Amino acid sequence: MKKLISLLALGLAMSLGAAHAAEGDAKTPQQNKMAQCNKDAAGKTGDERKAFMKSCLSAKPAAVAAASAPSDKKTAQQEKMKACNAEAKGKAGDERKAFMKACLSK
Repeated sequence: MKKLISLLALGLAMSLGAAHAAEGDAKTPQQNKMAQCNKDAAGKTGDERKAFMKSCLSAKPAAVAAASAPSDKKTAQQEKMKACNAEAKGKAGDERKAFMKACLSK
């Protein structure tokens, strides 16, 4: 009986440890923001890096994404997507998917 209880306790401890380890792999939004700001700060040093990190980490999530992506390419891509989407009205399923792929690759 003692062996059975010991085995059950060991199994429970192992499953809790695995669950805790799995939780540790998931990043919080703040950790993701820190990683992105750190990536964007490459090449900056000293006070310049410190000021950049402060402003980046205090920015709203949408502002961080906009700051890290080139705005002229993003706007052009958005315009292209908008135009293709308007042309694709009435199409559905595989037909729409094929049309959008061809339209966006032009």
